[in-house]
Amino acid sequence: MSVYTNLKLEKRGHIAVVTLYNPPAHTWTQESLRALQRLVGDLAVDRQVYSLVLTGEGQRFFSAGADLKLFAKGDKAMARDMAHCFGEAFETLARFRGVSIAAINSYAMGGGLECAMACDVRIAEEHAVLALPEPKVGLLPCGGGTQMLSWLIGEGWAKRMILCGERVDAATAHRIGLVQEVVPQGQALDKALDLAARVAEQSPISVAFCKQLIHEARHRPLMEGLAFEREAFVNLFGTQDQREGVQAFLEKRLPVWNDA
Repeated sequence: MSVYTNLKLEKRGHIAVVTLYNPPAHTWTQESLRALQRLVGDLAVDRQVYSLVLTGEGQRFFSAGADLKLFAKGDKAMARDMAHCFGEAFETLARFRGVSIAAINSYAMGGGLECAMACDVRIAEEHAVLALPEPKVGLLPCGGGTQMLSWLIGEGWAKRMILCGERVDAATAHRIGLVQEVVPQGQALDKALDLAARVAEQSPISVAFCKQLIHEARHRPLMEGLAFEREAFVNLFGTQDQREGVQAFLEKRLPVWNDA
């Protein structure tokens, strides 16, 4: 039995595969959101894990978001707790030290899409459908949806999806930049694993530095970001991996990363 509620964890070399499992629609609960936060935290300190792949069990759902039965009574305390759990879980996922890849195998709705948006890269199967439909039931996205969607695809499409309730298919999601690639049904996980395997060829420390720089470019002024980039470049020169990477290149061999 998994120690992470409604989540299955499998490690394949330097890749951690996390499968969302709460049939039939892999909906989120307080327990599973807290479990995701704990799981990502555990992986972040495991120096043998360079990448994280998330997918949903089966071919029907990646995740349909929260179970609406939780909100049926209009309980504000419940709403506050769920919003906090969503925020903490997906913000922790977004800060994961390595590379996170969402293998969207079918419907990614509400908190399911917000989970995928917290990942660095999204691969969608051709039959996938993506949406933030919360306003249709008198709610709003509370797991970063209103903020992250605008960053990823621009304000116009974010408004179409949230304010107009527009669902997008995989082809449209690819065209507007919400996903990076569309693959045939049943192939999202394999593609994500292939991409994750490439991460292992990179220095884990370099990847962590680069990811931080890319994320901070969202809110840093350009000139400040450029200065921070140069400083980070110099800071790499105190690491074993920097020396190993250059030496391996000069010796025409593959590097052996120590993540140190």
